[in-house]
Amino acid sequence: MTELTKKRPEFRNINAFKDLTTYRMAPAAWVSILHRASGGLMFLLLPLIVWLFDTSVSSELSFERFSAAFSVGIGFVPGWLFKLVVLSIIWAYLHHLIAGVRHLYMDACHAVSKEFGRSSALVTLVLSIGLTLVLGAKLFGLY
Repeated sequence: MTELTKKRPEFRNINAFKDLTTYRMAPAAWVSILHRASGGLMFLLLPLIVWLFDTSVSSELSFERFSAAFSVGIGFVPGWLFKLVVLSIIWAYLHHLIAGVRHLYMDACHAVSKEFGRSSALVTLVLSIGLTLVLGAKLFGLY
């Protein structure tokens, strides 16, 4: 039996308990879902991003308050939790940027194929996670 004549499984009535636990999404699906999630996360945290920018450039005193937020914290939020929130913003920005460039490239060059979609999705995931780890190490003072 050749590969073309093999019968692919058909899912007509999906059972949430049986079928969804064995379904494996392609890397392009993960990138698409995470692209939307990162955009939503950046939108929800936009007031914090504006506050961070305003506090960091207003004056020397406000920059000291900005720097203290990462070590001491703000109000009841400890510094390490504040760093995790900023790390999530960093990941959201990097992933959204890289996935957006991927989509623009695919649109501009008509590079719509299963192979290119899989390989570019894996590159997007590796780059966004890798750059987030590097910047997270810097944020948490590892170098």
